[in-house]
Amino acid sequence: MIYEAISVFDIFKIGVGPSSSHTLGPWRAARRFVQTLQQNNILNDVSSVRILLYGSLAKTGKGHGTDVAVQLGLCGDDPVTFAVDQIQPKINDIASMKRIVLGGLHEVKFDPADDIDFLITETLPHHPNALTFLAEMKNGSSLAETFYSVGGGFVIKEGEERTAKDVKQLPFPINTADDILHWCIKTGLHIHEVVMENEHVWRDEKETKEGLLNIWRVMKECIYRGSNTAGTLPGGLNVKRRAAELNKKLLDGKIYNDYDSWLAAMRSGGHSFKYILDWVSCFALAVNEENASFGRVVTAPTNGAAGVIPAVLQYYIAFADGNDPEKIIQFLLTAAEIGSIFKKGATLSAAMGGCQAEIGVSSAMAAAGLTECMGGTQKQVMMAAEIAMEHHLGLTCDPIGGLVQVPCIERNTMGAIKAITASQLALQSTPDFAKVSLDAVIKTMWDTAIDMSHKYKETADGGLAVNVPLSLPEC
Repeated sequence: MIYEAISVFDIFKIGVGPSSSHTLGPWRAARRFVQTLQQNNILNDVSSVRILLYGSLAKTGKGHGTDVAVQLGLCGDDPVTFAVDQIQPKINDIASMKRIVLGGLHEVKFDPADDIDFLITETLPHHPNALTFLAEMKNGSSLAETFYSVGGGFVIKEGEERTAKDVKQLPFPINTADDILHWCIKTGLHIHEVVMENEHVWRDEKETKEGLLNIWRVMKECIYRGSNTAGTLPGGLNVKRRAAELNKKLLDGKIYNDYDSWLAAMRSGGHSFKYILDWVSCFALAVNEENASFGRVVTAPTNGAAGVIPAVLQYYIAFADGNDPEKIIQFLLTAAEIGSIFKKGATLSAAMGGCQAEIGVSSAMAAAGLTECMGGTQKQVMMAAEIAMEHHLGLTCDPIGGLVQVPCIERNTMGAIKAITASQLALQSTPDFAKVSLDAVIKTMWDTAIDMSHKYKETADGGLAVNVPLSLPEC
């Protein structure tokens, strides 16, 4: 197996909700297909385009916005920068005009109702999240490419071979938790310092730090926006947004006009257990309500689990004296490495592993980042991640109506609280006496994923998705 070098910015990606595997991944795949057309100098020869969605992408694609994502990707729009308030108007224009401008350069006929096929009874062997783009040319020829959205916004093109020379050679190669501890013991470095040394292969330290603080900027803007936006979530479930109401109740009339004054207002309310617990829930709810509304979020490591890490980091900043740029950087570096070893040893895809692969991994990442910043040893950091995942093992993905709303949004609050609890347990424990290692939990998570019924892997074919009576046109 070729070693996979994963950067912190592969784990943390800025994008648009509601799903990293069903929205962000297909969006990026569509952009790659258009780039292929451009590189082959055949973009202007295209007469029409079709998209075939397979497996989980077909079954829950409508609820996850896969059809929206592929259209925006074909237009060449960037999920990092595209104005989220322009998503629906642009999709409406494409549907009404029955035309799409590939790469923003070449207009062709395109009717989303006919040219996006949801093949709910068909799957491709490599991964449940598969999609094919087919371009017909004016001369009668065609070009097709198939992609797999493998979780966390990562995309693999069918037939694309990677070789050893394509992989960055890191000073501290890491595949497992034991590898992390090995390098820490050998060098005397903290976990975040080992990760930073590896990041130097891609860019200098100043650029990495600026990039991580920008990741946090997007996270905190998402928390603030979600905590101040009321209403009902889109999609047909008529789920009421709760973060804004909870925020208002907790602040009890305190005045604020931006993030900093909001932070000061919440701190002034005290440090009781119940008060802080409510705020952690508010932070997580806020992010995932934004995610469900096609808002701008950070994939951490997925969109469905995007609220856990911001909620725990916001808790650390607000209630544990963590409002320090260097500490925020340490948190994110450590969390990203934990996410990386889960991707290598198991999966970040709910369509492959159920929700343990999303909420479970994000909780482990957050627990590790918090423990590192709270002064835990390297072994305590690994222990915190292990505890968090151990108590998410077997968690299924059963989105009602195929939407990333119920039970997904509340699960982020649970993942955040479990992360904080896992960190506290690890900080008060001696890891040398622990019976379960992080590597053992990662292997167990993958074994569980393999054994789990497909009904509980983001298909909306089992669990709450079939036991809660709803009248929805598609799920």
